[in-house]
Amino acid sequence: MTGVIILKNKILDLLDRSDFLTLSTSVGGNASAANVYFANDGLDIYFFTFNPTRKAMQIAYNPHVQCVIRPENEGGIKELQIDGFAEKIIDKDEKANAKKNILNVTKAFETYMNDEFLIKNDVVGYYKIKPTVIKYVDFFADKQFEWLEITENKPSIFREIFNSLTKKIKYFLAVVRAPFLTATIVPILLGSSIAYWQFNAFNWGIFCLTFFGAIFAHCGTNMMNDYFDHTSRNDETNKLFSPFNGGSRIIQSGLMSPVNVLIYAILFFIGTIAIGLKLNSDVHGSFFAISPLIYLGIIGVFLGIMYTGFLRLSYNGLGDIAVFLGFGPLMVYGAGYMQNQSVDVPTTLLFSIPVGILIALVLFINCFQDYNADKATNKNSWVVKLAGPNEKANYRSPFKVWQYSMILAFIIIVIGAIAFNLLTLIALFPIILFYFGYQKGKSWLNEWEKEDANIEQLPYELLIVNVSTIGTHFLTGILLTMGFLLSAWI
Repeated sequence: MTGVIILKNKILDLLDRSDFLTLSTSVGGNASAANVYFANDGLDIYFFTFNPTRKAMQIAYNPHVQCVIRPENEGGIKELQIDGFAEKIIDKDEKANAKKNILNVTKAFETYMNDEFLIKNDVVGYYKIKPTVIKYVDFFADKQFEWLEITENKPSIFREIFNSLTKKIKYFLAVVRAPFLTATIVPILLGSSIAYWQFNAFNWGIFCLTFFGAIFAHCGTNMMNDYFDHTSRNDETNKLFSPFNGGSRIIQSGLMSPVNVLIYAILFFIGTIAIGLKLNSDVHGSFFAISPLIYLGIIGVFLGIMYTGFLRLSYNGLGDIAVFLGFGPLMVYGAGYMQNQSVDVPTTLLFSIPVGILIALVLFINCFQDYNADKATNKNSWVVKLAGPNEKANYRSPFKVWQYSMILAFIIIVIGAIAFNLLTLIALFPIILFYFGYQKGKSWLNEWEKEDANIEQLPYELLIVNVSTIGTHFLTGILLTMGFLLSAWI
């Protein structure tokens, strides 16, 4: 016991005389290392960083870290090699204590620590490392290596298994950009509900295969987009990324290597093709029977791959059209066709148009924050075309496109309701959300156009319009679906 106390005191002495450590993090075989200032409270180690950094993102998915601490101007070779778990500090009091201790070590980041905008948007973060094993190295001592185990910091086997499973689920959802899969869920539900309304019959087996085939295609498209936006350096150039724009950041955050992203994209598309061939066999009697499904599948996979790859549709002003077609008419009609090959074409296509317009507007409004990165990497989106060519974008014209396109989508819903199904008028309720986003967008534009506008922070203030656009698309699609289902049930 005396030896443990002596070793602990030697470790604490080294910690107290140091203020710098090298931190190693890793996710999926992608290792990272960074030097950070630290402060310690006993054996617990605190450091400050920005939450979007590579090390912080990797800690979020794999808290197991290693670090090395070596005091400056130390005679001989003395250092601590630490194995432990890092966590983002959530508790307000502990966060304040960590901030105070770190500022006692260095004031290099004080401006950022006190920046209200960064705090409000959860950009700055404080982290704690709880060591499980500390290796004390004194290379010229008689006993060169000594180990101290801190057993109370080791999670139980059950806790470790549970944490591992939850982190893996969280990791998978981040990789495939799960929150944006609503772009696929909406048209599949809508097309299927139109067929059910028309024929009063529903095939759950066909629906499930159609649903997962479309989801796989969307996941493949997302990952293909991440890969090619990495190779073009677009995502690396983008300094105004958010949860709604700038890609998933899985490559930039060290969550997955570029080659693995490409492999997963290909596997997802293979899954889509396999499901499509299975559906073709079930419906038309042969895997390779010439049918509308084959043509729809070819077009869908083509658009998914070519969106940022090879033909680079999104780099040539065709990305919005590709998204409109792929997540509008293609999916709505395709889902309806799979339920019944006699599904009414005018009905499915007409109601697919507002859904396609709204999801294209999600992409369109997200490009506002991407303007500088897109312009720098020759990604000529319509926002770049309309807002350029100056360094400070003129968003007045793109915002009008967003506004009038929204109005057009709702006008088409009214036309469709009058022509085919009056109950689909319930899909006009999201006009309230659109109006909210429109008012916020107008106010934002006025701020942006001021001479002293903060062009670094203001793009983040537009995110409320991004969110309202996503919500408008999702709610409109769900309410259109409900309109057809209610008509079938009443």
